[in-house]
Amino acid sequence: MIECKHISKIYKSPSVESGQSIETSALKDVSFKVANGEFVAIMGPSGSGKSTLMHILGALDTPSKGEYLLDGQNVSNLSDDDLADIRKNKIGFVFQSFNLLPRATALRNVTLPLVYSDTKKEEREKKAKEALLSSGLDEAHFNHLSNQLSGGQMQRVAIARALVNNPALILADEPTGNLDSKTGEIVLATFKKLNKIQGRTIILITHEKEVAQHANRIIHIKDGQIENSST
Repeated sequence: MIECKHISKIYKSPSVESGQSIETSALKDVSFKVANGEFVAIMGPSGSGKSTLMHILGALDTPSKGEYLLDGQNVSNLSDDDLADIRKNKIGFVFQSFNLLPRATALRNVTLPLVYSDTKKEEREKKAKEALLSSGLDEAHFNHLSNQLSGGQMQRVAIARALVNNPALILADEPTGNLDSKTGEIVLATFKKLNKIQGRTIILITHEKEVAQHANRIIHIKDGQIENSST
């Protein structure tokens, strides 16, 4: 499903003293593959390059060098509009901060990605309910406002929103970062269930070893380079 070939990302910023550009390498010759149906964690400390890599995998940015292939399509040099289509149709995002509309119900938050498609209202609600059930949210909470839910429940709504378009890839960026340990374990168990039972491809970005160990394979990144990959 995913193939990264010799990806590098270089940021340029002007020097205050000379006025010339200073280059900073966030990623250096990164290569790896993720097969369809894998559950992979990318782990590294702050400043390791994992956030930059996440942005490239999520079609939020493009590499300075190298190629990123998603489902056989080279994403590396696409236009902003084409990247937006990739994000809309092929990638489901789950973030640390949930990013839900506080005054909208759980059901409404999950139907929102479908509003911009040709899906009829009845079908949108049906798909949203199926996604919420898959994420493990109790049906009794579907019509609660998101700001009335617990942190774990909000993250399950966010997972459902990522699922509703049936994306090829679920990209989870520090999804337990705002949760206590017990709730975080429940959310991680949800990802494992989605991977094992539904065959979802999941990439989990984290700096915590305990979180990464829930995945079937861990890719370690440090100073912008892949250190090793372990199971």
